Amino acid sequence: MRKNSVKNTRVNGEVQRVLAEIIRGGLKDPRISPWTSVVAVEVAPDLKSCKAWISVLGDEEVRKSTLQGLKSAEGFIRRELARTINLRNTPDITFVMDQSIEYGVNMSHKIDEVIAADEQSQKPENEITEETEEGDE
Repeated sequence: MRKNSVKNTRVNGEVQRVLAEIIRGGLKDPRISPWTSVVAVEVAPDLKSCKAWISVLGDEEVRKSTLQGLKSAEGFIRRELARTINLRNTPDITFVMDQSIEYGVNMSHKIDEVIAADEQSQKPENEITEETEEGDE
């Protein structure tokens, strides 16, 4: 199976869906944040290994504890994945913290700040021109 084949894409999507369900409803570890989402999954073509990118809403401490909880529950997650999806091999799962959502939110806040600062800097210029035009009439 090639890396970008249709079958591999379908397997990635199905593993991502099942992993999200297991993390959301099957794990009872208090270290795992309820705001954990599976952003992407990449299963190797030989179905032996899998990288799962995880995003957690919260501070650095919440992210670290969630990653530790997921690593300790890896055997349970793998067993549930094997029970749910009928694959030739059940892949070993490696969890990777994905920071792209947090990065996007941070950049959005910075853009909003720049726009607000830009509007503030242009506001006095407009008021000065309007006062000058009123005085000319």
